[in-house]
Amino acid sequence: MTRAFLTARLAALRAARRGERGDVPGWVMITVMTAGLVAAIWAVAGPELVAMLRDALGSVG
Repeated sequence: MTRAFLTARLAALRAARRGERGDVPGWVMITVMTAGLVAAIWAVAGPELVAMLRDALGSVG
């Protein structure tokens, strides 16, 4: 193998690795949407969940 071939192959491998960083904006969107769903569910069911937790802890002690 020639030096030019190896240099070109190394450059191609480096370029390919740069493209494998992942879809960060997609993960950010999923995280924000999950946080939004949790906030919405908590807003609707929060008081009932707190009451259930208090009753459960009260029955243990």
